[in-house]
Amino acid sequence: MNDRPRPRVSSLRATSFAGLELWQAEVDADAITIIKTLTSVSLSPSPSRSVSRMASTSSLPRVDAPKLASLGLPLGAAPALDRKTSSPNPVARNPVSLRLYKVLAANFEDEATRDALKTLSALYSDNTSPDAAATSKSAAVLNAHAHGPVVSSGVAVRARKNLRRDVEVRLSVCSQQFLRAFGEVDEKLDILSSHIQAQLQASNDACKYLLERAHGLQKQRETLNERASLVTSFLQRFTLTDEEMDAILSRDIAVGKKLFNAMDRAERIRDDCRVLLSGEGGDSQAGLDIMAMTAQMLEWCSFEFRQLGRDALLEVSPTMRETVRRLRAQPTLLSEALQVLSSVRQTTLSNAFVEALTRGGPGGMPRPIELHAHDPVRYVGDMLAWVHQATAGEQEFLDALFGVKHQTHRMMGAVRTAGETEEEGYVRQLMDEDLEKLCLPLKGRVQQTTRSQEGSITSYKIANLLQFYLQTMQRTIGEQAILSKTVQEITDSAFKVFFDTLEAQGRSLLRFLHPPESDLGTPLSLRDFSHVLREIMDDYRRSLLGDETLEQEREGFNRILGIALEPALEMCKRMADLMPNPGQPRPTTPDGERKTILGWEQNVFLVNCYVYLQVMLDPYEFTHDRVGALEQIIEGHVASLKDDHYLRLLKDSGLAPVTNALTNSKPDEPLAHNVAASPQNLTTALRAFDRFLGTLDVASSPLLALLSVGHVVHRGALAHVAQAYERLCEAVRDTNNRYEFASTLLGGQRPFGQMGVLWQVLGI
Repeated sequence: MNDRPRPRVSSLRATSFAGLELWQAEVDADAITIIKTLTSVSLSPSPSRSVSRMASTSSLPRVDAPKLASLGLPLGAAPALDRKTSSPNPVARNPVSLRLYKVLAANFEDEATRDALKTLSALYSDNTSPDAAATSKSAAVLNAHAHGPVVSSGVAVRARKNLRRDVEVRLSVCSQQFLRAFGEVDEKLDILSSHIQAQLQASNDACKYLLERAHGLQKQRETLNERASLVTSFLQRFTLTDEEMDAILSRDIAVGKKLFNAMDRAERIRDDCRVLLSGEGGDSQAGLDIMAMTAQMLEWCSFEFRQLGRDALLEVSPTMRETVRRLRAQPTLLSEALQVLSSVRQTTLSNAFVEALTRGGPGGMPRPIELHAHDPVRYVGDMLAWVHQATAGEQEFLDALFGVKHQTHRMMGAVRTAGETEEEGYVRQLMDEDLEKLCLPLKGRVQQTTRSQEGSITSYKIANLLQFYLQTMQRTIGEQAILSKTVQEITDSAFKVFFDTLEAQGRSLLRFLHPPESDLGTPLSLRDFSHVLREIMDDYRRSLLGDETLEQEREGFNRILGIALEPALEMCKRMADLMPNPGQPRPTTPDGERKTILGWEQNVFLVNCYVYLQVMLDPYEFTHDRVGALEQIIEGHVASLKDDHYLRLLKDSGLAPVTNALTNSKPDEPLAHNVAASPQNLTTALRAFDRFLGTLDVASSPLLALLSVGHVVHRGALAHVAQAYERLCEAVRDTNNRYEFASTLLGGQRPFGQMGVLWQVLGI
């Protein structure tokens, strides 16, 4: 092998910067030596490692055959470099050969690498030029001071060892050249600056007067601009533009947003003029002139608004609403406009009401109200409904006209809250004036209808209908409204007619009296009157708004109930007095009066009548007071019937003689010694009582069959009979009464002296 030291791959890479041709020659020589050495070593490979070497050589970089030929190597010298072979080759595992083939396989064909190599070649190729000589001389000087003599044996050797220093020397030389050039430029700039400064001073000296004159003119211009700005601001603030003047004065421009903006502008001018007039000193003629001009324009605007107020439309446009809002600042002008509006609305509503009565709606629908004059309730209801609808429409129109916004969206018929704003005052006043002409025809027709009624049901329905609309209108437009007062007057008149009719019917009940029928049932006149009263109560219950208390409901119907019931109750009493066998007069009473004890049939008749009235009144809560009073009266008559029926049952049961003897017995006399209560008579009575218990039937009693509450009377009488039997048993068991074998006497017949058995038999 050659004893020459092999260059490191890093040195080869450094040499590449010395020039492409020089680097190629050096690399070729070194590569030939290394490859020959590796080839000679690989002539005797080891068979055991052939497989791994084949695998290793397969990973070597591929070198083209022309490349090897240019190095002077035979193509067969390195078979592992071209293709995969089975012959062993140690070169494949040598690190140096791997690095070498990697260097040989590198590609330097990209533009950046080629440009860098060309620049590097130019640095060392031109050594004969004057610049190169100067560069070499400078480099030699630098090397002499820094590192000693430079090795000059070969350009490639120099490039490998002194590349960095050569580049720094070259940069230093270039920097010195730049410094010398900039020094010359700086000297010339100093000379030029001095020359320009001298010229500037000469110009300032020559233009000094002109500058002073221009400064004075500039101050004058600023003063004039300030004055012009003040004049412009004054004119803009205290005068109207041509468009605003046209909007106010021209009749061709309709009332709208443009006119309102002009009016706002005029109002602001008036306010500013008031401030101008209140100042001290100075001439105020400008303020007087401006106020006179704007006052004239506002008067014209008010006239236009009065013309707008004559419109009878119910649709309120934003323009109309804004017009009314602005007129509120001039109460006099607004009052005149509202008077015109009120006059128009009065005529319109009055004509519309008459047309609805006689002609109906457009095309005949809805039909004229007068066509239903034969039906009083519908006739009055249609008129009130039309007036209520007109009131609601007028309320909405005026609320929209004045921009009234009710809190929580108060609906028609809802109660008005306390407090009234200025807008609501205007609305209330206009409502009274607009609806005033409706009051007279409504009042005349309703009163004529109510006075012509003879039946109390129809009269009450009309009065109740008027009461409902009265409450609705009072909640809507207030109690002080003219329409509310008119409806109040009509309602009072209708109720007066109703009460008169009801009292007349009550008097008619007492006019023709006759004895009750044989069945002792409710008389026909009372049933008819009760039917009328039931209709009235149903209509009253339907008329309630739902927010009244029970006490208020009772107070509202107490007068009607009193007028209706008193004649009916009196009629029943008089009819009972007309019955035969009215009873015997009681000789003395606690208050000294003589009263009649009513007979059985009289009590039955009165109980039937009172129970009928009670059942009729019971479903209505507002009549419970009267129902309670009737209950007390009925209980008194039922108690009398119970006593009479008890005496009959006691007689039929056979216990009457014994119980009479028990009642009339003397305290010191034993009951067994009384003939009526002797053991023999007692046994006979108990045997009769046993038979009596087997024949009890309330339906079989002709006396109870006519009574509507016969079962109540019968049960009460049976309870009295049971109590009498219980007293008898106690007396028999009492040893003081001297009954022998008392248990035998009582136990021989039902109920064997046992009250539990008796209660079961009686079913109570």
